[in-house]
Amino acid sequence: MWTSSKEIDSPDEAAVGANFGAGDKMRILVTGGAGFIGSHMADRLLKEPAFADELDAVLHIAGQVSLIRSFSDPTFDLRANVEGTINVLRLCLERRVPRLLYASSMTVYGHAAALPTPEETPCRPASYYGITKYAAERYVHTTAERLDLDFDFHATSFRMYNVYGPRQALDNPYQGVLGIFIGNILRGEPLTIFGDGEQSRDFVYVDDVVDAWVGALRNPASYGQVFNLGSGARIPIKGLAMGTLAAFERNQASHPVLHQPARPGEQRHVEADTTRARTILGWSARTPFTAGLADTILWARGAGENVRDAAGSAGRAVR
Repeated sequence: MWTSSKEIDSPDEAAVGANFGAGDKMRILVTGGAGFIGSHMADRLLKEPAFADELDAVLHIAGQVSLIRSFSDPTFDLRANVEGTINVLRLCLERRVPRLLYASSMTVYGHAAALPTPEETPCRPASYYGITKYAAERYVHTTAERLDLDFDFHATSFRMYNVYGPRQALDNPYQGVLGIFIGNILRGEPLTIFGDGEQSRDFVYVDDVVDAWVGALRNPASYGQVFNLGSGARIPIKGLAMGTLAAFERNQASHPVLHQPARPGEQRHVEADTTRARTILGWSARTPFTAGLADTILWARGAGENVRDAAGSAGRAVR
């Protein structure tokens, strides 16, 4: 491993080897490799470990992911998402790493008028978090387009929608609405919906996201591209709450559901247009939400003891 957590403002990294076919070995650094998406990425890459002497690619997933925290602590958000990415880029250039994949976000679009939203839509983020993700994305692609580099450096960004699945945080009040709801139910806490609950999100299963990243890694057609990664369908937050309760054989009559005012910076509706990923990568989300929800709850029940012992959920957030 050639960088430290201090250098990239991120707590978790994993250097992994991957075998992409006979004689086709890569050494890959995953920033955020112990986190939710990063750990799934590292697991996939480690199925056939094979280490080369130098890094062939960096998968930059680490970052500050809470929209709410970006408002309460914008300096931390800036340092983690923008300065952290700049540090990763600096080290990629120093080490002449030829490939970088970056975890961007649906929040870069802000209140998009077009649904589903294609990548060509102008980016007008409505939150500090969205601003930092878009700024970092532009640093990544502007660096890859520099004419003064004396080696090939290819970048790809993924604007990820609401990624869910096993290992997502169940005790973080600011990250991932489905994980928040599941954690609330396991701890016997009320569900909290911010706003009228009619706001909608596009949920995409974590294994499908990993498919896209791994499929783009050695695909030259993905160089310089930005891809939406979503299911292409919307679920209202109120419907998500009721569906999650039903999966636990509960309902609003047996489990309290509270409403709080809407928070600043939240998008009203989001839905990914994944035509570009389908055309260039041959990718589309393959996991139906009902199946992904069942797998996530099955995992969460196994993690239940830790969840029930977690701290209280005052201010549980809807992302």
